Amino acid sequence: MTDVLQAPATQPAQAPWVQRPAGLCYGGDYNPEQWPREVWVEDIALMKEAGINLVSIGIFSWVLLEPREGEYDFEWLDHLMDLLADAGISVDLGTPTAAPPAWFWKKYPHARPVTRDGVTLGIGSRGMASPSSPEYRRAATNITEQLARRYASHPALVLWHVHNEYGAPVSDSYDENSVLAFRDWLRHRYGTLDALNQAWGTLFWGQKYGEWDEIDAPRVSASVSNQCQRLDFHRFTSDAMLQCFIAERDVIKKYTPHLPVTTNFMATNCLSPDYWAWAKEVDIVANDHYLVAQRTDNHVLLSMDADLTRSLAGNRPWMLMEHSTGAVNWQGRNVAKRPGELARNSLSHVARGADAVMFFQFRASRYGAEKFHSAMLPHAGTGTRIWREVLDLGDDLGKLSPVKGSTVSSRVAILWDVESFWAQDLEWRPSSDLDHRERIESFYSVLWNHGISVDFAHPEADLSGYDLVLAPALYLVGDKASANLSRYVHDGGHLMVSYFSGIVDCNDTVPAGASPGGLRDVLGLEIHEFLPLREEEIVTLGNGATGTVWSEEIHPDTATVLSRYTSGPAASGPAITRNDFGSGTAWYVSTKLDGGHLADVVLDAVRNAGIDTEVQPPAGLEVASRTSEDGTFTFLINHTDADAEYPVTGLNLLSGEAVGGTAHVPAGTICVIHAPAEHP
Repeated sequence: MTDVLQAPATQPAQAPWVQRPAGLCYGGDYNPEQWPREVWVEDIALMKEAGINLVSIGIFSWVLLEPREGEYDFEWLDHLMDLLADAGISVDLGTPTAAPPAWFWKKYPHARPVTRDGVTLGIGSRGMASPSSPEYRRAATNITEQLARRYASHPALVLWHVHNEYGAPVSDSYDENSVLAFRDWLRHRYGTLDALNQAWGTLFWGQKYGEWDEIDAPRVSASVSNQCQRLDFHRFTSDAMLQCFIAERDVIKKYTPHLPVTTNFMATNCLSPDYWAWAKEVDIVANDHYLVAQRTDNHVLLSMDADLTRSLAGNRPWMLMEHSTGAVNWQGRNVAKRPGELARNSLSHVARGADAVMFFQFRASRYGAEKFHSAMLPHAGTGTRIWREVLDLGDDLGKLSPVKGSTVSSRVAILWDVESFWAQDLEWRPSSDLDHRERIESFYSVLWNHGISVDFAHPEADLSGYDLVLAPALYLVGDKASANLSRYVHDGGHLMVSYFSGIVDCNDTVPAGASPGGLRDVLGLEIHEFLPLREEEIVTLGNGATGTVWSEEIHPDTATVLSRYTSGPAASGPAITRNDFGSGTAWYVSTKLDGGHLADVVLDAVRNAGIDTEVQPPAGLEVASRTSEDGTFTFLINHTDADAEYPVTGLNLLSGEAVGGTAHVPAGTICVIHAPAEHP
């Protein structure tokens, strides 16, 4: 029987930020095992030339460290650690548990993950075993303990890096160990089968369970599986992976309680883990981010990812653990970054709270699946543009050392709840065009284009510090979230909700009465019928806006109608409403607005919340600020081919020039303006 998986443990005592280096961290993954040792010496000299002060090592080295079960070889890692220490380069030491050796798979074949449709995955790639496999957990914690014991006092070690990208490429597994663990998880969540049957609505289609061992994982079935069961299996999977992390972390803490432990998230790119829960269990939030090369607005999506990561970190310093110097290797068209884009991408993360800029990887691999992935040191060597830009970035990060430890202040929050996303993405929703990610990106882009700083927040979190909260896509709203949002508005907050929100509770059950369920009172309206639109169908509104994808038959109660439909299935009915609730205000937008039409509505709420929108940056100029006791650091990042200007005063830390009221930002470049604090 597997161990019972419970909710995450209480947050461990916060370890400090990495003790070295003194300034911002700069570096990346280093995989020297792919190269002869004379290359290691060359690489370390190049690292020092570039200003690199932190490298991640050992992440995929399990088979080298433990070539046979119980037999260890640390000589090569000892030598590498000593070389890095002698060079003054700090180490983020990985536990290699994302890549079990071939001997492990041969001896423990039942640890292999099984897909939802019953295929047992083969070996020869990356990715973890079934997270519920007791053999995997035992082997993983064992190699972790060997590393922690051996290197606890090594002078190069400043940070631990557990596993690698939990949830990618493997998250949920339908093997027998996972089924047993899922049943235990369900017992802990519901207590009784009666409670489970009630939550899952098992009277529908005659699914009621009479014994715990009748419950299976929600495999592919003849038709749509029980949707609350699917949702719970997502929750279980996130917890199962988290328990794997906690097991390794706790082993490490026995030997190095003074050092921080992390793992690399993929904040907006991987929806398998519930990162709000995971963030409580790491000492430092770290994130991997890669651009979607085909998107011309990918710098905006980068900012969104960074803002979410900072929010997960509670506005404490966080790490950009991986990103690319140029093209990646897994997209359909792996477009190279333009000159200067490496620096713009990197400093956009710094502008939004990162105190570390790391890449995958230092030296480009000559073989393996990622041989076409860009690196700090390309195949063509030090004569390349990328290497020159790596050197320049190291120089810039040195100049930005005063930024370390400063924070970001936001008056606007966007609600982000991965459980709601899991639920909305299940089958048989009213329209295949419903897309939570698209709506969040669209609302976020409006704020980005106006230089308005944004946090992300869980719908059950304390929202009292925000003047405006946006819910672009919040399909699932449980009782706690409903009460929290109502209290926020009642106490004077401003809330804007977009369509298909508040539709179900935490069991994916439609609450009694009309939609939007738990948001009905705060929005002051009822929805009597969903009226999704046909592909490419457009509806018009009385304010001149046009909508696509969705419309509804809305019946206001206390809400005021701001705009009505003038065409489409809801013609003459309300389209946009506003409701005074307690001391605050709640807006509702019932169709998909884009571009300027969405901006008009969102900015109306921004201004009503008392947030100034007078100074709008030129198109494509990213504006973000960090503050500390020493003053404000304003980052101006020009993503366009035209020069730009922005009103600001202070010292440009990158050029050393004083700026007396207006900063000139040449095309494709960056300015970081420090305005000292005025102390009495």
